[in-house]
Amino acid sequence: MMRKRNPGEQIIEALLLLAALSSVGITLGIVGVLLYESAVFFREVSVIEFLTDTQWTPLFADPHYGILPLLSGTMTTTGVALALALPLGTIMALYLSEYASAGVRETVKPFLELLTSVPTVIFGYFALLVVTPCLQLLWPALPGFNMLSAGLVIGVMIIPYISSVSEDALHAVPAHLREGSLAMGATRMQTAFRVVVPSAVSGIAAAYVLGISRAIGETMVVAIAAGMQPTLTWNPLEPAATVTAFIVQVSLGDLPHGSIGYQTIFVAGLTLFVVTFLFNVAGYMLRTRYHRKY
Repeated sequence: MMRKRNPGEQIIEALLLLAALSSVGITLGIVGVLLYESAVFFREVSVIEFLTDTQWTPLFADPHYGILPLLSGTMTTTGVALALALPLGTIMALYLSEYASAGVRETVKPFLELLTSVPTVIFGYFALLVVTPCLQLLWPALPGFNMLSAGLVIGVMIIPYISSVSEDALHAVPAHLREGSLAMGATRMQTAFRVVVPSAVSGIAAAYVLGISRAIGETMVVAIAAGMQPTLTWNPLEPAATVTAFIVQVSLGDLPHGSIGYQTIFVAGLTLFVVTFLFNVAGYMLRTRYHRKY
């Protein structure tokens, strides 16, 4: 016979349910606002023009509303950041989980996570005043504003997210799997890459998705170091604007509320939401696939 729950438990359960539903409601509210405001924009601009035009000049006398230049800047800086952060973050996670002693792990991990507490505007000026001059020693023709330095600094920023979440997933793999592999004659490296990593791949994939979403949504670093020129280019050595940098530019209050130029921040936000959502769906599919495989 089921035990009758007392009123206190029912109240706590209701509060927990309300807390869970609130996140869903807030997400739906954000999506609703973006869709509503974007619908106003698309009454004036066709979806085909928005997706195919190679110019993004909504604030000019001859406006163009092609999102491709902003997407190319966003994807290029994100690609540079991931090229640095994914391998380094994974290697750090493997070292801390499989090779470092408990003392080293408990000392290094908190210092690594301290990077997440540094304001992003500081990273932006670090990219502009330190990283870019260093890169100009290798490429003298490198402009002062470029996507390479911004992407590298964003990569440094997201390393703690990737390494910390990945290390937690690796550390959670049961010890008997490692012991069984070592007992069969495998080396520590073989055990790490052939046993531990496949067992923790869902957590590692979650870390990657978190890092990608963080890189795509970064604002201050790209606004300060990458320049704010909406140019359709995939060359990281050139300046460009990203979706988030444009939103910052338009949100300064210079445009009247309700104008087509003002509505562009909502359609840019909707585009950013869709891109991030697709990456999260891909990460979920990857986790599901490896869950079934292992």
